[in-house]
Amino acid sequence: MRIAHVGFVMSVVLLGASHVMMAGQQKYGVTVQTVKAPALAKVKTYVWDGNRQSFDKDVDTLIVAAVDRELAARGFTKLSSGHSDVVVTYASLSRTDVDLKAKPSATGDRPAYAVGSLLVNLSNSTDRQVLFRVRMDTPIERDPATIGATIDAAVAAMFAKYPAPQKR
Repeated sequence: MRIAHVGFVMSVVLLGASHVMMAGQQKYGVTVQTVKAPALAKVKTYVWDGNRQSFDKDVDTLIVAAVDRELAARGFTKLSSGHSDVVVTYASLSRTDVDLKAKPSATGDRPAYAVGSLLVNLSNSTDRQVLFRVRMDTPIERDPATIGATIDAAVAAMFAKYPAPQKR
């Protein structure tokens, strides 16, 4: 009985994995998941919640600086601590995507791409309700000489989706 159960579970896992592999190539770009424009119109100050920093401290510094620039360009004031209108957090990861539709090489390998994902949240500081959540998935070069420009471009593209101030 236990062997049959394990076999069934493995079949379900493999079937699910094959469905994911056949789903096609990953779509890259900016995805806005939450926007609460009326609440964002009232926001003036922010603080960072550094609980989800990148493991690479240089990358963390670059991400925070890029987000700070974008928020400052929208009239936000950064507070080092204390009560603010919103709390800013981010999460990042890098992964490798494989093009399953491409023809395998002579060794059976398929093209692989380094991909960076960045998620930025602006949450109400009182109840932690997310007011703006934006995600970027993009192919990246893992070259330390160009990663700063890559992060700056990604964060600029993300905040291009930030809602424009409402006309009064």
